Amino acid sequence: MAIVSIPNKPVVVNPLKQSQPLGAAIAFLGLKGMIPLLHGSQGCTAFAKVVLVRHFREAIPLSTTAMTEVTTILGGEDNIEQAILTLVEKVNPEIIGLCTTSLTETRGDDMEGIMKDFRKRHPELDKLPIILVSTPDFRGALQDGFANAIASIVKEVPEAGAIEPRQVTILASSAFTPGDIQHVKEIVTAFGLEPIVVPDLSTSMDGHLDDAWSPITVGGTTLAQLKKVGSSAFTIALGESVREAAAILEKRFNIPYEVFSELTGLQPVDEFMQALADLSGNSVPEKFRHQRRQLQDAMLDTHFYFGHKRVSLALEPDLLWSTVLFLRSMGAEIQAAVTTTRSPLLEALPVETVVIGDYEDFEQLAIGSDLLIGNSHAATISKHLGIPLYRQGIPIFDRLGNGQMNKIGYQGTMDILFEIGNILLEDEEKKARDLDFEM
Repeated sequence: MAIVSIPNKPVVVNPLKQSQPLGAAIAFLGLKGMIPLLHGSQGCTAFAKVVLVRHFREAIPLSTTAMTEVTTILGGEDNIEQAILTLVEKVNPEIIGLCTTSLTETRGDDMEGIMKDFRKRHPELDKLPIILVSTPDFRGALQDGFANAIASIVKEVPEAGAIEPRQVTILASSAFTPGDIQHVKEIVTAFGLEPIVVPDLSTSMDGHLDDAWSPITVGGTTLAQLKKVGSSAFTIALGESVREAAAILEKRFNIPYEVFSELTGLQPVDEFMQALADLSGNSVPEKFRHQRRQLQDAMLDTHFYFGHKRVSLALEPDLLWSTVLFLRSMGAEIQAAVTTTRSPLLEALPVETVVIGDYEDFEQLAIGSDLLIGNSHAATISKHLGIPLYRQGIPIFDRLGNGQMNKIGYQGTMDILFEIGNILLEDEEKKARDLDFEM
């Protein structure tokens, strides 16, 4: 069992953590016709927008209640009302995601009361879903905001209905990229099942050209699909952080669920495939059986480069868990594991200590590693320590194709094996050349 350590530091140096509102905004971007609305200052929203634009390289619909010094003191009810009415008039969203920030959470705005009063004053907007989620910056991290948004969605929107035997709900955590979600849908559909993914970033943040520009999301889970979630026969939760949302669906509609904490690596994918086979009554399609044999060969080809390599990671808990288990399965050793927020997974990690800290902690712990894994903010540490970096997480702003990146399933596992294997191979060759020059 791992020991979870929180350094007693007076200040965060070189932050690793991303905020809850940012995580909630990403989750809301996976809904069609959506515009996230951050209840806070313009700076909060501007910062989040910059991070998302740099990561996805797409136009990001994001709005703000534009709190000022005066409205912060007197209260933000008028700002919320005016922001919603303006959005309805200007962009006509199908759904709005309202996220709090540390500014308004610290002040103590009664958000539920404000929304009740708003509904009374504007009965003409009764059919417009406005999903409220509490996401204070001073608590939790990106993963928490993302998971809280999903919990709020399934608590508010789905409606009861007759069970559809082939329909399954897939709740995907922040650890899964748009490319991951696309591959999950392909796998589930191949078993004859009909997936509804919440949120579905694979059709909104995957990177594609539309016929016309839109101020709201043009892809993602539709409102009609969200309402049908209550008719699903089963819920598949991808990531420990979305377990609560799956439990909400079980409580509301008596829908059973199963949590898959990782979908990278031979054994986790085997277990996922078997679960789908049991659920659908169909055998595993031949194309996945062939991919499995390809993965086995890839593992044989690459294990020489992974064995006993010391790896240091700085990732959100769900992504940290899946990446650590995958690396361990390939014979790598985990030198340091740094994360952003608490999770039930941390104590179960097969490492001695997990640090909830920042990149300063990470740099000190990673000295002597063979590989670093983290987002683009770890690039400076990689250069300073002379250790190669494999980029994972959010944000990644110095590489292309983040919307299409796939690391799950047999195919995605192969991709990661070759990407990391090539980094380690190139580093070994570089060290060998340097040794020749010294001699």
